Amino acid sequence: MNLYFRDNFFNAGVTDILNTEEEKVGHLDLKSTFGSAIDVYGQDGQLKCGGRFSNFSEKWKVAGADGGQLGVLRSRFAFFTQKYTYETEGRGSYDILSPAFSREYSISDESGVLVASFQKVKGWFSSGAFVLDNQSEDLDVYELVAVIMGMHAIQKRHNNSSDSVHH
Repeated sequence: MNLYFRDNFFNAGVTDILNTEEEKVGHLDLKSTFGSAIDVYGQDGQLKCGGRFSNFSEKWKVAGADGGQLGVLRSRFAFFTQKYTYETEGRGSYDILSPAFSREYSISDESGVLVASFQKVKGWFSSGAFVLDNQSEDLDVYELVAVIMGMHAIQKRHNNSSDSVHH
């Protein structure tokens, strides 16, 4: 199932999660203009999961609707690629990779099997718009939305910190 979702310009407010037929299948609640916390809701309006930076850290924690931790996303250093690792609670570790300057990302399990892919899409009035194709039986589609929004938040933090260094 392909899902489409996006960030808001001011990182706050509610945005829809759509399927290929442009039907609403959930929504994102971008909690604050000044922070990066999000909640992900399903088609039924029920909270599915949430994501936020842990205190004074670059790690993005994903929690289930019950508040229990599902996993932690962190950026990894790599030459000529963008690399992230999502370590789940009891379901293994996943690598998120993208060649330098690419808008396409792959998500692979520990054995290197592709379990999902996503890409940044142009338009839709946002630089933070994504389309997700999830083939994983172990990672819920809404959990992956929280992971991808976490990756986007990490990228924005890195871009903002490098911009402030150059000014």
